[in-house]
Amino acid sequence: MQRKDIQLITVAPGHFHAALVQKSMYPEVDSVVNVYAPDGPELNSYLALINQYNTRADQPTRWDEVVYKGADFLEKMLEERKGNVVVLAGNNQHKIDYITRSIDAGLNVLADKPMVINAEGFSKLEGTFAKAAEKDVLLYDIMTERYEINTMLQKALSQVPDFFGKLETGSAANPAITKESVHHFFKEVSGKPLVRPAWFYDTQQQGEGLVDVTTHLVDLVQWESFPDQIINHKQDIQLVSAKRWATAVSPAQFERSTGLKAVPAFLSGSVDDNGDLAVFANGEINYTLKGIHAKVSVIWNFEAPQGTGDTHYSIMRGQYANLIIRQGEEEQYKPVLYVESTGARDAQTFDAALAKAIDQLSGSYKGLKFEPTTDGRYRISVDPSLVTSHEEHFAQVTGKYLEFLQSGMMPDWEVPNMIAKYYLTTKALEEAETVVSP
Repeated sequence: MQRKDIQLITVAPGHFHAALVQKSMYPEVDSVVNVYAPDGPELNSYLALINQYNTRADQPTRWDEVVYKGADFLEKMLEERKGNVVVLAGNNQHKIDYITRSIDAGLNVLADKPMVINAEGFSKLEGTFAKAAEKDVLLYDIMTERYEINTMLQKALSQVPDFFGKLETGSAANPAITKESVHHFFKEVSGKPLVRPAWFYDTQQQGEGLVDVTTHLVDLVQWESFPDQIINHKQDIQLVSAKRWATAVSPAQFERSTGLKAVPAFLSGSVDDNGDLAVFANGEINYTLKGIHAKVSVIWNFEAPQGTGDTHYSIMRGQYANLIIRQGEEEQYKPVLYVESTGARDAQTFDAALAKAIDQLSGSYKGLKFEPTTDGRYRISVDPSLVTSHEEHFAQVTGKYLEFLQSGMMPDWEVPNMIAKYYLTTKALEEAETVVSP
């Protein structure tokens, strides 16, 4: 069989997102994937997920994993160069170095978020993007949340000025855009309990909450509010405030999550007076983007209550309408988009503008409709075929990246906006570390 144009190289797959990139096959991607990693449970977990996808009854994949195990895995990968796209999802402390070495070698890189977790890493990242342009290769991070249908609709409706009006300026106390995310250390992935590596609880290796999940939220603020526009991080972003706080993880919870009966020595400095791990996984950033006030926050609990899961809340406040995504009990813990009148128009005018906006967008979104829930508030829905899961979003991001590779370029705003995103998250961490935690 002829080798296809795009060959994946998976390096040190310490996070299950590395496997999720391969939950689907892609016509332009070779089925042989060369894997370079240290031997151990993280590699075994990755390979087990790939085997699960290869052997499932419904649309099984056909990946052929060729594995090199050894402490010199990175050097071996660079020496052999058995592909042209490096996939990175694992220890975030080392990720920027893997990215830099791969780009220097003239390899494309698809990296899980976050690409960097501190100001030193950000400085390297800026230089690496410049090197990628010089080498004519593409460096891209995996922003899955752009493919969540309610977020897509929130963005689309905010771009209909006759309905939404102008985006409010807001204030630090009442931002124009708020995005909040709640996650959990213990969860299931592809139907099985997720085993976390011990380093996931070390913020020096995983990164604090301010620089990890917030990358998604900051990305969405930029992507929705100023679509297709270049953001200059030196001119367009002003940090107002940032804070961080810890989640306590008990020894029993740590064992349940990692399978380890004892906390490794490298985590001993994070053990509090009660014997729990204090993990600085939570944070909040208040800032302005092109003069618009925004707030993003992330919270990590150990486990979601039975029947629930990770949740997301988002609001965009416009002149005439507010666009709100909720994911609570009323929504059965599935994200739902609501629109509500700000009161700037009478009810009849608002309803007519909404109906017109829905009609205008219906050609792009199958089954798009609205239904009232209370006075001036409507629930937005689409055909179920457009509702995809978080795991499915990885194939959508990868598909978009493959389009970029085949065309040889990305939109001109993608790179400066990635730089802006990581500038903000790493600067916020620096700021928050100077503030006494509650």
